[in-house]
Amino acid sequence: VQLQAYGGGLVQPGGSLRLSCAASGRTLSGYGLGWFRQVPGMEREFVAFINFSGANRYHAPSVRGRFSISRGNAKNTVYLQMNNLKSEDTAVYYCAQYDSGTYDRVQSYDSWGQGTLVTVSS
Repeated sequence: VQLQAYGGGLVQPGGSLRLSCAASGRTLSGYGLGWFRQVPGMEREFVAFINFSGANRYHAPSVRGRFSISRGNAKNTVYLQMNNLKSEDTAVYYCAQYDSGTYDRVQSYDSWGQGTLVTVSS
């Protein structure tokens, strides 16, 4: 499956952005999805996960209370609402389709979209 993440941009500290993830050719219904982020020279870091039904959601401690993962009404899109952004949130954000295993590990995902850059700066 081809995933595409979009919605990144430049935002001031304390601001908000909403990232979206969609699949080309089919819906995301029935699949768990995760968001990860990566800073150049660093490992890809888990941000959030939502299961296939949307009933279970998990967020990394560093973003809990500020970020929220959700599914669109038609289940075609998964969102990452990011509020109260901080400079340390600056990264390329990726969405990925969950395969199996622990939801916060890169190895548990089998399809990755091209990332979208989020820059938090004044």
